Amino acid sequence: MPQLIIRGMRKQHIQAISKTMVDELTDIIGCPRDYFTIECLETTFIRDGQEVTGSPLIQVNWFDRGQTIQDAAAQAVDRAVRSAGYEQIEIFFVVLDETRYYENGNHY
Repeated sequence: MPQLIIRGMRKQHIQAISKTMVDELTDIIGCPRDYFTIECLETTFIRDGQEVTGSPLIQVNWFDRGQTIQDAAAQAVDRAVRSAGYEQIEIFFVVLDETRYYENGNHY
């Protein structure tokens, strides 16, 4: 945990930025790098019945770490995605409740 779910980016671009992005997020958040997961979802954007190119949409599932750390994490993700050539980027955070998140049958 945290989990980054990425739509609207090519898998090769995500792979290219993944190490640097997680390096920076590890420093910001203060958790080990093996806590991170990155998922690349194949996405098709449609407008007015036509397939169109969309902008990256990054969902970050995590436990609340406060606004300052969230802002820094969002900026790190934004920088990484921009470095892959994307200009319009949307990032949103889904805050999970530790008592409702289970790993191997036990909640945090």
